[in-house]
Amino acid sequence: MRAEPNSSAETIVEVQNLAKRFGTFQAVAGISFAVRRGEIFGFLGPNGAGKSTTIRMLCGLLAPSSGSGRVAGFDIVREAEKIKTRIGYMSQKFSLYDELTVEENIDFYSGIYRLPKSKKIERKEWVLTMAGLRDHRHARTADLSGGWKQRLALGCAVLHEPPVLFLDEPTSGVDPNSRRQFWDLIYELSGQGVTVFVTTHYMEESEYCDRLGVIYRGELIALGTPRALKTEHMQGAVLEIECERPSDAMELVERLPEIKEAALFGKGLHAVTRDTNAAPAIQAIRAALASGGFRATKVESIVPTLEDVFVSLIEARDRAEAPQAEVRR
Repeated sequence: MRAEPNSSAETIVEVQNLAKRFGTFQAVAGISFAVRRGEIFGFLGPNGAGKSTTIRMLCGLLAPSSGSGRVAGFDIVREAEKIKTRIGYMSQKFSLYDELTVEENIDFYSGIYRLPKSKKIERKEWVLTMAGLRDHRHARTADLSGGWKQRLALGCAVLHEPPVLFLDEPTSGVDPNSRRQFWDLIYELSGQGVTVFVTTHYMEESEYCDRLGVIYRGELIALGTPRALKTEHMQGAVLEIECERPSDAMELVERLPEIKEAALFGKGLHAVTRDTNAAPAIQAIRAALASGGFRATKVESIVPTLEDVFVSLIEARDRAEAPQAEVRR
């Protein structure tokens, strides 16, 4: 079980009303949040939500259109070059050199980060041990599996011992076992006081974070621990429904006045009730499915998952946007 992060730790990443526009397109729409030292902070959102754009602004790679922010004590607008010396950054795409060996890649990045000769050997051995790559040190990087490549990329990103590590979709395309092992390394780094800022669209991966910011259409629509998001951002109960032809049954369930929204989930459905008392909705669903000719094997209240919360938040945001769109027409 991971220990709770120190709530009194200093703030090491902070942004206020951060925004980025590309022409008329608003990629990031005035978001604000703070991250403490040693915290694992996750940005959860669909592709195109503004996650990567935000990370690039925080890394000093992209100038914001408006707003302010500080990373590791430096201003993201005026001191972007200084920020780059105090962070580690791992992008979505594998950014190391396939034709070099594992050891040669580490040596190359040691030079990029200008590590003193006295520390190069020590840090290389630390990376090889931390990432479990000692037996692969002479292997050509192109021959490594996706999981081993991610470990190497992580090791190279922290060679210079940065206090803040930015990981942009770090486990995209990696198998679940390698993804879990990668997160073990992240926990290790966080335990040493490194602040980890990670973007993801994997729901199970989001559970590993100390806190999450849910971002959608460039807006931060929720912020809190995974537990808080599941208990404080669901206004109704979540019901798990197992029945025949769930995609057809979903249309029937969604029309019930007791149900706010429903979505396919695995081989069945999850439905959110309008009232916290789930009993009337359960009764209504069973009656509707029976009259519609759908045999139901389960209709019961469950603890919501992060996916339930995520879907509910996004659908609520879309409903709020719809009347505004009508007014603008």
